Amino acid sequence: MMTLLLISTLLLAALCCVLTLAVLVLARQIGVLHERIAPIGQQPVLAGLQAGQALPRVTARMLDDTRFSMGGRHDRGRSSLILFVSPDCPVCKRVLPIVQAQAAIHDLDLVLAGEGDVTALRAMASTIRLGATPFVTSQELLLLLQIGRLPTLVTLNPDGVITARDVANTRQQVEALIASLPASSSSSPETKEFLHDAV
Repeated sequence: MMTLLLISTLLLAALCCVLTLAVLVLARQIGVLHERIAPIGQQPVLAGLQAGQALPRVTARMLDDTRFSMGGRHDRGRSSLILFVSPDCPVCKRVLPIVQAQAAIHDLDLVLAGEGDVTALRAMASTIRLGATPFVTSQELLLLLQIGRLPTLVTLNPDGVITARDVANTRQQVEALIASLPASSSSSPETKEFLHDAV
């Protein structure tokens, strides 16, 4: 009888240890998930082109490998947005519709710039609504801007000068960055065609 009682006590103690370990693992995973999806405040920009500097003309590549020209002075005097995203960034997918809507409201060009493997970026593109938004890759663009956190939004005035750049994962952050641009001469909320077409 005492033997059975001792065995049952040891089994219960072992079960408690296993449950404690499981709770600790789950708590760690919740912390990681919270860090990924929680709103991120203003982040310091330590390298790359800064606000007030011009982004030179860059030839990027669309996901179908066609060339895409961006940067420099806008031929029709329009301001632009560049949203940097990655396949392993869940917040990027969440903020994209917000940025697309704001670009349409303010009559801005929008380009999606991907970081990571092209195959993974193509898989990402198949799961989101791109609409007329160009999705490009460019190592030169990444080197020029030195993007550290994602999603990062870069705003360019019609002269190709950066007016703001920062992490943007909420509507408020997106609107604050767009507010640095000069007001558009067009008030139409419809999506416009982009200046830089794939060639």
